Amino acid sequence: MNDLSHLPTLLPLTLTDVAFRHRGQTLLQGINLAFGASGRTIVLGPNGAGKSLLMRLCHGLLQPSAGTVRWAALRDSGRSIRRRQSMVFQRPVLLRRSAIANVEYALAVQGVGRRERRRHAAEALEYFGLASLAHRMARVLSGGEQQRLALARAWAMRPEILFLDEPTSALDPSATKAVEDAVQAFHDRGTRIVMSTHDLGQARRLADDVVFLCRGRLLERTPAIEFFQQPRTAEATAFLHGELVW
Repeated sequence: MNDLSHLPTLLPLTLTDVAFRHRGQTLLQGINLAFGASGRTIVLGPNGAGKSLLMRLCHGLLQPSAGTVRWAALRDSGRSIRRRQSMVFQRPVLLRRSAIANVEYALAVQGVGRRERRRHAAEALEYFGLASLAHRMARVLSGGEQQRLALARAWAMRPEILFLDEPTSALDPSATKAVEDAVQAFHDRGTRIVMSTHDLGQARRLADDVVFLCRGRLLERTPAIEFFQQPRTAEATAFLHGELVW
């Protein structure tokens, strides 16, 4: 396996005065956050709050219109940083090839040799219960299987930090549990978790701390127990009560 352990840690990831504008509209503004080396942060907020935008800015898929998104390993190249973090989307981005080839391709991009790629890809599929589907085309798998494949691909890459953007929003309860178990496994292995969800029950099960967004602003960054028992803002209180928050 391509050994990145000698490199300085990427974390913390720090966002300073981050804003994002699109077609003249400000969608995120004044975001100040830091994600340290461990823990599970759950990003909550009503539809349109900016959760997905925040995740994409952190991952580097988008660049802020203002402010900075900065990793601790400032001297590392962009390619090195990308190799050491992963993101799983609401709808997995999969190549038009077999399940195992999807994992192998991600490892090839990391510089892992051919023999090692096949072994590590097979191990990841086995871990996520997909060994019997290794040679099936990824895009014909069920929604839950595709999401587990995306997680297996991330698992094989051994990221320092894993971003998950509402990964269970289209899944049934059984597939949702499989994803939550996977998130716990990443956490147990030492991967930093940042995950958005619309499911308050899921947030209660997984969160160490909560980031609450509303109308493109960060209103709370709170330990999970405190957030769910005594939120600090009227917007968060209304959100937890199931009220519409505009």
